[in-house]
Amino acid sequence: MQQDVRVINELVRRESVFLDEVFNEVEKVIVGQRVMVERTLLGLLTGGHILLEGVPGLAKTLTVNTLAQTVRAQFQRIQFTPDLLPADLVGTLIYDQKTGEFVPKRGPIFSQIVLADEINRAPAKVQSALLEAMQERQVTIGDTSYQLDKPFFVMATQNPIDQEGTYPLPEAQVDRFMMLVKVGYPTMDEERVIMDRQLNPSDSKVRQVITPEVISEAQKTINEVYLDDKVKEYILNIIFATRQPSEVKGLKDYSGFIQYGASPRASIWMAKAARAHAFMKRRGYVIPEDIKALAPDILRHRVIPTYEAEARDIDSDGLIQRILEVVEVP
Repeated sequence: MQQDVRVINELVRRESVFLDEVFNEVEKVIVGQRVMVERTLLGLLTGGHILLEGVPGLAKTLTVNTLAQTVRAQFQRIQFTPDLLPADLVGTLIYDQKTGEFVPKRGPIFSQIVLADEINRAPAKVQSALLEAMQERQVTIGDTSYQLDKPFFVMATQNPIDQEGTYPLPEAQVDRFMMLVKVGYPTMDEERVIMDRQLNPSDSKVRQVITPEVISEAQKTINEVYLDDKVKEYILNIIFATRQPSEVKGLKDYSGFIQYGASPRASIWMAKAARAHAFMKRRGYVIPEDIKALAPDILRHRVIPTYEAEARDIDSDGLIQRILEVVEVP
């Protein structure tokens, strides 16, 4: 087994060279926000959809746009608005007067990288139009289903729910996002750099440095990353602690604070994301630190606190942090 891990380590080091090029290109435009950039790239490598949440002006859209420019793939930005219709997203049937038949007109969802900008500005009917595409990688227009190209990756941005003019996403759709990444403000030093760049703009352009074929090869390598049974058990212990806190030592006082625990998608995505995270750190094996780093982003939209927890000012992040503190690390 030790010999196998060494082989995987060498394979990972060889196949992950392109990551440095991607980060270098993104840093031409984006200042700081390393975690957001890493999580977005991690989603692209795993095929998991990413939801970015933060107040306006934190470079969420710019980050997605910039990352998409580094990939030689079809990219489409969709601005979600209150008057957007499902047909504006997936397409519709158009009557052709010459043939006398209805022909499909494909919508912007037929791209490889899709940016759903301010997704919670649109009502639930439009949001739910993404469900089939995100889960099944296909779109139905009329009575015909169309497979989407690979890779297919949805990156969505949203403003905090308590802001005016926003609609909470349905739980079924939120669960289909691998991660909910909260984007914070830059530091003072970072904002100084941002301000200087805007006052003295440069002409440096972002280059396309990776292709869908490179992503496909990276995904094959990620599937080879070693995931020990003890780490798998650690993942399951964390997930089941969100569902049955009363049975976990140190969480009995929190049993009344969790309304709903994480779904099975959480354990699946945590294992896949942990492998990709190890790949990005140039390792051929997963360690518990990978799980700890990813758990808040994977679980915060899947662990629903009760009213009692909210009354005590305990949110999902607080519950997840407590779970990580008490669940034994292998």
